[in-house]
Amino acid sequence: MHQQRAVVIGAGIGGLAAAVALHRRGWDVTVLERAAALTPVGAGIGLAPNSQRALDVLGLGDRVRALSAWQGDGGMRAPDGRWLARTSAQAAAARFGGPLVLLHRATLVELLAAALPDATVRTGVTASLADHGGDDRPAVVRTSDGTMEADLVLGADGIHSGVRRALFPEYPGPRYSGFTTWRVVVPAPERPFPPHETWGPGRLWGTQPLKDGRIYAYAMAAAPAGAHAPDDEKAELLRLFGDWHHPVPDILAAVAPEDVLRHDVHHMPEPLPAFHRGRVALLGDAAHAMQPTLGQGGNQAIEDAVVLAHHAGRGLPAGEALAAYTAERLPRTTAIVRKAARTGRLALLSARPAVALRNALVVAVSRFGPGLVLRGFDGIADWRPPATADLPAYADRRERRTADARRRTTHS
Repeated sequence: MHQQRAVVIGAGIGGLAAAVALHRRGWDVTVLERAAALTPVGAGIGLAPNSQRALDVLGLGDRVRALSAWQGDGGMRAPDGRWLARTSAQAAAARFGGPLVLLHRATLVELLAAALPDATVRTGVTASLADHGGDDRPAVVRTSDGTMEADLVLGADGIHSGVRRALFPEYPGPRYSGFTTWRVVVPAPERPFPPHETWGPGRLWGTQPLKDGRIYAYAMAAAPAGAHAPDDEKAELLRLFGDWHHPVPDILAAVAPEDVLRHDVHHMPEPLPAFHRGRVALLGDAAHAMQPTLGQGGNQAIEDAVVLAHHAGRGLPAGEALAAYTAERLPRTTAIVRKAARTGRLALLSARPAVALRNALVVAVSRFGPGLVLRGFDGIADWRPPATADLPAYADRRERRTADARRRTTHS
């Protein structure tokens, strides 16, 4: 019997998750990565209950949760430290069936790569799409070592995807969102603090703990595309956030200038006409790059991986299977891309009257309790994968995790 072959271009979180999902369904998978090694960005990633359920399908959910910090009670603050809104980890776990967890991206990449057979991931390989294939012919990938034919090719090559350009050359591409981001990972300050996100005029700061005792912090600010600090990025962060509330100054004091990551934010406000063509599919940022304001970029890539493998593993012709993938994923991710953009506009308001009005509205809404605040993630964090029917024990494990989340958040 012919073993179906898949080639994944890009070894980020989405590409590796798709490789694991297809491997578990009996596919022969090769992952091609142009970088010389699997070296993910040195930053954290928050995994909401939706992506954790997808990781359960991959057999990795329990391991991820064991290595993650479970987010406790926190909320939104003003730069002077005032609380604008409080969040309840217990209420979130009850509403969405589990907690939000945080871990380092490198840890997640290592777990995904370890779930694949040896030699599945080939690094230092440049790959491009030569032929998207069809029901009567395989797809063809051109690499620095030659060509490869495949029953399925996945473009998981990021926001500036070459596979996307080959499939949809008329698509205008990602657009600059109007702001840049910084990310750091540092030892935790001596003085404790709750997890929080702080919104100021045209600026945002977030601080979250990792399980190993370090802190993952991120910042956003409106800036021209391609701008850089005149000296170094730590100095820029000090200028923008140095007088904000604890623990921001302590975190900045602990940062080495060379460890600050800065990236302009681009997103895809115009959806693609489809996520596939022929025997090729796109996933993650290649398909639906979004602003980070909902924390769903990596989460949606993991969802993509599980849904794509579900349809590809049903024995349907390639075109039919990938059309089902597009039909399931395109509307959902388009809505989340747009919601993240709306949240970004709200978070980075800069005019002081608008900021004052926004903060007053946040305070007013928070008085109705955490349910009203959490409602914004309805339809996102409560998503469930289509492949749960393939896992007889899935429902039982889900109920146990929900109960465990409630116990942990109650006593945290």
